[in-house]
This record gives sequence, structure tokens and C-alpha cells, in this order.
Amino acid sequence: MAHGRYLFVSDLHLDPLAPQAIAQFTSFLRGPATRCDGLYILGDLFETWIGDDDDEPARRQVCEALRALVDSGVPCHVQRGNRDFLLGAGFAARTGCTLLPDPVLFEADSLRAVLSHGDVLCTGDVRYQHFRSLVRAPGFQAGYLALPLATRRAVARIARAGSRRHVRQLREEIMDVEADAVARMLQVAGADLLIHGHTHRPGVHAVQVAGRPCTRIVLGDWYDQGSCLTLHADGRHELAGLPR
Repeated sequence: MAHGRYLFVSDLHLDPLAPQAIAQFTSFLRGPATRCDGLYILGDLFETWIGDDDDEPARRQVCEALRALVDSGVPCHVQRGNRDFLLGAGFAARTGCTLLPDPVLFEADSLRAVLSHGDVLCTGDVRYQHFRSLVRAPGFQAGYLALPLATRRAVARIARAGSRRHVRQLREEIMDVEADAVARMLQVAGADLLIHGHTHRPGVHAVQVAGRPCTRIVLGDWYDQGSCLTLHADGRHELAGLPR
């Protein structure tokens, strides 16, 4: 892969009830995102995604904006998050985006980075990890997607309310990533850099993996302001608000 400049975002949680966030993101796609060599969205692009046949207008607007970016020549890659784990081939066809597994290795020149939404690293939350395994099972997803759209919307509302109650009950440290899980992901990938979202705690952290210095970069959410990582193929990076 040639020298380049790549943008990484996560946890946009786009939702029809927050039109200002959708407007901010579509503006980002029309502006800064057009001047990079690849956009990577590391999960929770949407607050909910009930299937690729969802015809809700705000989500359709986001899909059309992504398609316009891809058609302009900028590759866009998307990981599934804990809110939009049902993104599938239909979404990829609508937007032109490439769906990525979690985790996945990103390579540019000598740079090796492992990308993840980050929820799989929160191993202290045993109840959530069990739920994650359940809803990622092909059989469960096929059964849910066979339900009528209206039923899926109702189920999603109930699940959202349950998720919020669960988060309020957790101690803060349980909701963060576990050091052992971070080290294991970096070691298995043979990477020096881990980029993830999910925790809504943006920052750059130095970590040691088997005596080797590595870096963990946490992307911020978009509730209050856009958060974006600019990563260069030579390893330089800036984690800040939206690039101009």
C-alpha cells in the first residue's frame, strides 16, 4: 500500500432522533473525508440497525452519502459495532462500503495496526460478552431478520432500553477494556498499534506487549463533537476533532 493518509471514526450512533449528528456526518463525508486515502468506521455507525431492508429515511440519507464518497474514489471500510451488528451484504451493496471483520489487520508501508470496535476487549462485562455471542450467531440473526420490519423496530426499542439499564448498573472499570485482552489482540496480530472505539474514552495509551512497546488509540464518540483519528502510513497520528 502506498504512502497515504487515513481517517478513522467510531461510535457515531446516528439516529433519526438526532438529525444534527446526521447533518454533521454527511458534511464530514462531503468535506474532510474526500481528502483522504481511505475512511474507516470502527463500529456503531448507527444507533440501531434492524436489517439491510430498513427503509427509514434518515438511515437511507446516510447510506446515500457514503455511496457518494465511495463513488468519488475514496474507499470506505466499516466494522460492525454492538449497535449495528446486523449490517450485511445489502448495506455494502447500497453504500459501496467494504465490511470488515473484527478484529482486522490494517497495513500501510511498515505500519501494522489492528482495528476493532472494542466491545470484545471489555471481557470484565461477562453478561455482555454472553449477549454478544448470542446475537452474533447466524441462527439468531436469521430468525430476527425474518420478522416483519415493524416487529424488529419494536424489539430494537426494547433492547436499547435494556442496554441503558445494564450500563447504569455497571461499575466504571467493568465497562472499559481489559489489559490482558488488549495485549492478546496485539500479540496475535503481530501489530504495534491498536485502534478501537466503543468505550467513548478517547485517548492515546502506551502499552507493553511481551516487552515490546505498543500504542492503543481510543476513538471518541460523536455525541458532543466529531472525533477523528488521522493516521499516516509512516505512523504519525493525530486524534482530535474533525479534520478540515
